[in-house]
Amino acid sequence: MTATTGRVVADRYELATLIGQGGMGQVWTAYDRRLDRRVAVKLLRPDKVAGQEADELRRRFVRECRVTAQVDHPGLVTVHDAGSEGEELFLVMQYVDGADLSDHLAEHDPYPWQWTVAVAAQLCAVLSAVHAVPIIHRDLKPRNVMVKQDGTVTVLDLGVASVMDTDTTRLTHTGSPIGSPAYMAPEQAMGGAVGPYTDLYALGVLMHELLSGQVPFAGSTALGVLHRHLYEPPLPVRRLRPEVPEALESLVLRLLAKDPQHRPASAQEVYEHLALLLPARGMPTGAPLDPTRPFLRPHAPWPDRARTPAPQPAPVAPVAEKPDVAGAVDEVKRLLGEGRITQAVDILGSILPAAAQQHGEHSPVVRTLRKQYAATLMDDGQYRRALPELRRLADERAAEAGQADPQSLRYRHESAQCLEQLGEPAAALAEYRALLPYYENQYVAGDPESAFDVRRRIGHLLLALGDRAAAHDTLARLLHDVERRRGPGHPLAAEVRRTLQWLGQMHG
Repeated sequence: MTATTGRVVADRYELATLIGQGGMGQVWTAYDRRLDRRVAVKLLRPDKVAGQEADELRRRFVRECRVTAQVDHPGLVTVHDAGSEGEELFLVMQYVDGADLSDHLAEHDPYPWQWTVAVAAQLCAVLSAVHAVPIIHRDLKPRNVMVKQDGTVTVLDLGVASVMDTDTTRLTHTGSPIGSPAYMAPEQAMGGAVGPYTDLYALGVLMHELLSGQVPFAGSTALGVLHRHLYEPPLPVRRLRPEVPEALESLVLRLLAKDPQHRPASAQEVYEHLALLLPARGMPTGAPLDPTRPFLRPHAPWPDRARTPAPQPAPVAPVAEKPDVAGAVDEVKRLLGEGRITQAVDILGSILPAAAQQHGEHSPVVRTLRKQYAATLMDDGQYRRALPELRRLADERAAEAGQADPQSLRYRHESAQCLEQLGEPAAALAEYRALLPYYENQYVAGDPESAFDVRRRIGHLLLALGDRAAAHDTLARLLHDVERRRGPGHPLAAEVRRTLQWLGQMHG
């Protein structure tokens, strides 16, 4: 189905004006007939980039939009609705009245360095909230940032890039990366594990572009651009704009470090450096689209929640009757069947203390509830809350059945996945390496798939940590074993082969 003016999506959103178009879809202004308001509608065609994986993309897209919709921050565009219609995915968002940052830069040349500081500080406030979830944007660039009339900055497309980036090597059949090569961190380009450090690199590229008028690494081909990201040092911006403060130039260079471990530790840390360069409080000029205006009343990120425990559900209030644990379990099953995962998580979290009191902490019913709670938290993208639950389940199971018990290993594997999603590549790598011997020995009954998956993840984490030689060695040995056990045509063999070819090109 093609999009045209007047077409109604999901029996509700009437398309009005095409305002953006790319290889994967279109963005329209539209009218929400039910609430009589202007909205923005993004239409995506997963079949254009994913082939036979289109159905899986649809499922992931809706899940990602649901997770994204739970992030509450004034610097994020509000997600109103998401779903699929025919071959298209649609995302309905708040309509933002302003200019995208790319146009804003084009209209103000040279871009005042104070404006760069103000834009970057607002982006750090957004990233601080987003990374605490954790969600990684993966495609932060000027076209995905809007400057509103009051000078506040709004980030678009949160979560969409992670759904579209299904190919490990980030390469389509045309050889072009899915995403934006000019803003892509080295570890992301080569298929390594991404984390908050990946978005911070993109922030560095964006700041360099605002300050100098050009991205730090350009070229005629995507491969050429990515090669420069990997091997060339960026030009310090003061050579082009001597009036830029040294502290700002130094911060941009740190953000553009090739090795993720050499970048600032968090968006919060970047904000603290930028705060020293923000304009002092004063009267705004009244001009629209001035990003320094919000700092006349400072706009700091939320407290760094990554280092504090996530809030737990309120305990169940004591009641005279015994809580209906069985009824709650049935309700959770119904909600999960309807895709209402957030509500199911809340019920499970609140019923667990009552179930433990009624049946005993180590009873089968409580163990079953804990398994369901951990699995549902994982499915809901709440990795920070899922991690301690999974570790507890792993330890309890290992105490009963031994360290090599398959169920205990599965919980530890999911714990490592949580660490990976939380942007802790070194900790995730250590967990996967500790797991690997169990998967490779006799306890896993002749099934190499789990071992193959762990070895693939180890390779990707080594890439994220900047150890490309070890990553190449790990993946080359994996390719040999997969081809021997499953044949050269196996999908994993093809995927690993592409990553190794990509690594070889990058070293060329």
